[in-house]
Amino acid sequence: MLSVTDPSAFPPAPSGFNMAAHVLAHADRLADKPALQIVGKTVETYSFSDISAAVRGTATGLLGMGLMPGDHLLLQLGNTAEFPFTYLGAIAAGIIPVPVSSQLTAPEVASVIATIQPALTIRAKGMAAATGRTADAGVLHDFWKLPPAPFATGDPNRPAYIIYTSGTSGKPRPVVHAHRAIWARQMMWDGWYGLRADDRLMHAGAFNWTYTLGTGLMDPWSVGATALIPADGIRADQLPALLAAHSATIFAAAPGVYRRVLRAGIPALPDLRHGLSAGEKLAADYSTDWQTQTGTPIFEAFGMSECSTFISGSPARPAPAGTSGYAQSGRRVALIGPDGPVKRETPGTIAIHRSDPGLMLGYLDAPDETAARFQDDWFLTGDVGIMAADGAITYAGRADDMMNAGGYRVSPVEVEDALTAHPNINEAAACAVQVRTGTSVIAAFYVATGVIEEGAIRAFMAARLADYKCPRIYVACDALPRGANNKLLRRVLRQEWEAANGQT
Repeated sequence: MLSVTDPSAFPPAPSGFNMAAHVLAHADRLADKPALQIVGKTVETYSFSDISAAVRGTATGLLGMGLMPGDHLLLQLGNTAEFPFTYLGAIAAGIIPVPVSSQLTAPEVASVIATIQPALTIRAKGMAAATGRTADAGVLHDFWKLPPAPFATGDPNRPAYIIYTSGTSGKPRPVVHAHRAIWARQMMWDGWYGLRADDRLMHAGAFNWTYTLGTGLMDPWSVGATALIPADGIRADQLPALLAAHSATIFAAAPGVYRRVLRAGIPALPDLRHGLSAGEKLAADYSTDWQTQTGTPIFEAFGMSECSTFISGSPARPAPAGTSGYAQSGRRVALIGPDGPVKRETPGTIAIHRSDPGLMLGYLDAPDETAARFQDDWFLTGDVGIMAADGAITYAGRADDMMNAGGYRVSPVEVEDALTAHPNINEAAACAVQVRTGTSVIAAFYVATGVIEEGAIRAFMAARLADYKCPRIYVACDALPRGANNKLLRRVLRQEWEAANGQT
């Protein structure tokens, strides 16, 4: 049997569609229900009528500034509610928002501006300076009081927003998504979240992170649920108390946050049904420890900037141990080799069919680069996986991160899982480094609590992995390099080690 799913086609988005209108579809019916609560020492609450007024008033304000449907709007905003309201306000008006990390430097912002040619940049205080027409973020709050703009409806396949890739395999690229991208996220509601209208979903990320924006805000609002976001400055070790105090039913976070939360200790959480994880591979021991401390599972998802998540475990169909789960219902997914889908139980590149409504329109103004990511009708993610006989997919790492040890292909994820099982290792990365021309070995980079003797680590790993999978080099680090989306940059570790050891 080939490594390909062949589900019933997901129904297309209706004509006359607007992404922001879809997110706010329940706003009138649930006018007084809390849609957003920013929780910390105090609680800041926005009802569904509040967020609808803020989004549509922002649309009016942006149009009043002279922006036109189809214009690009660069958003350099901080961790505040202004970010999602401005993002959706632009989409409501047919303007194309381009959010960027608040950590970008002035040269990086200049490069973005040269690429996307924004009609306007809205900047929060402290953000890197921008060229061209700019506006201070202080104007945004006043927009919320303006009369609501009508939704700019049209073809669901027209551009809605642009986001940048994380840059894990090279320079970050601008990805253009259609309005239909929000329609496709419905496959995640049952295929990953188990999301219900009575949920109170807490996302541990910042407002201006795309993982928070989708999973933490837009998806709960799309079903009429309440989004809980920790106030700026809340530490990971403070999150368990907030989950308990605000009756969170679902908790979403990146793997690194789970690690810090687990080390803080977790009180009884009688309302919590489960956790969600995405952004990078979740270490197996994190999931086990969470289950032990909370009595609830974590459901993991695999996705990317070009298509959000499309493989996951869920309450309805949990992922078998060690796997990332199954293709979500309605998704056509395959593992691809040089000649197309490979046989099951055989490694291949994870791919999604070009007909998926959540797949990007393409990289901005780069048709050749976009076309290069396809093999026939399959968009190649660049990540390697193995599909079991029952359809469960095990993630093995990025194709360019896969390691060769004595002729065997070794997944960095497998090595990293073994490393982070050590009680004193907080984070780990594995990659192949060149020690002399034509010879590479597996190197392990790790962040630990205290000093660990290398011999002890070697013995620990030897008890868990075959000899050919065990690292030959161990490097203790203060921190591991990560991109704007918090994804691990193994490529940077490899380059830095080789440069420091005369292998460049």
